[in-house]
Amino acid sequence: MRLPVLVFCATLMPAAAFAACATDADIATFLASVSANEPAKALVPDGSMNDALCTQAKLATALEPTMGAVIGYKAGLTSAPTQERFGVTEPVQGLLFERMMLESGASVPVNFGAIPMVESDLVMVVGDDAINEAETIGEVLSNISAVHPFIELPDLTLAQGEPLTAVTLTAMGVAPKLGVLGTAIPVEDPVAMAAALDTMIVTLRNGAGEEVATAPGRAVLDHPANSVLWLMSKGITLQKGDLISVGSFGPLTPSAKMKGGASVTYTGLPGDPVVSVTFSE
Repeated sequence: MRLPVLVFCATLMPAAAFAACATDADIATFLASVSANEPAKALVPDGSMNDALCTQAKLATALEPTMGAVIGYKAGLTSAPTQERFGVTEPVQGLLFERMMLESGASVPVNFGAIPMVESDLVMVVGDDAINEAETIGEVLSNISAVHPFIELPDLTLAQGEPLTAVTLTAMGVAPKLGVLGTAIPVEDPVAMAAALDTMIVTLRNGAGEEVATAPGRAVLDHPANSVLWLMSKGITLQKGDLISVGSFGPLTPSAKMKGGASVTYTGLPGDPVVSVTFSE
């Protein structure tokens, strides 16, 4: 477990706020459901965002034996339609874990979670701690060493009737389960990369090659680098090597509806890269 995750959550909240953090018993029950790929009860459904962040840190510690160390952060609800759906005006923050990452072309069970989903995403790799001083998109990209095409495979986890809100989504770390990383694209020219990320077209296709969703790069907070700026605005201190999942470029799609696989093409990034995953029964 990276200490900054816990320190951030601890310093964010006054001592009294911990009273509503999920109990050890709540965490154990949630983990039992997640481990069995069974729908779970929501954590801190009546809590505040501070309660959710406290719970997220506590859950991350409990997840470490199975999912490995925290290796970065993720922004969720980064598009206007998803924010409207959840009744929020800003994204939510979550975590990335070492053992959730797979290589492009990986095969995973179609039912890899209780409520397994597919989303087109992108990962940025922090190249220098100086990124914490960034205030603009250009300054962010000047401190990013590479970007990766990325299919996130989140598990929305919660049982029917349980509230899926910004608070409960945050409490469970914004649904981390698996993710498929494409080949790294070095950021050799930050200005050119900033422009490419803005104008690229991100297309999700199913295993039959049929288009499922398409969106421009600016669909994520008007520019994918804004996800990094938003995470830092919430008090997160980034470190060299951290991975940042910028958020979905389109709607989440159930893996069962993807006809045996998924691929995402990033038209406009160098080489028009593609990342893919197959689903097994």
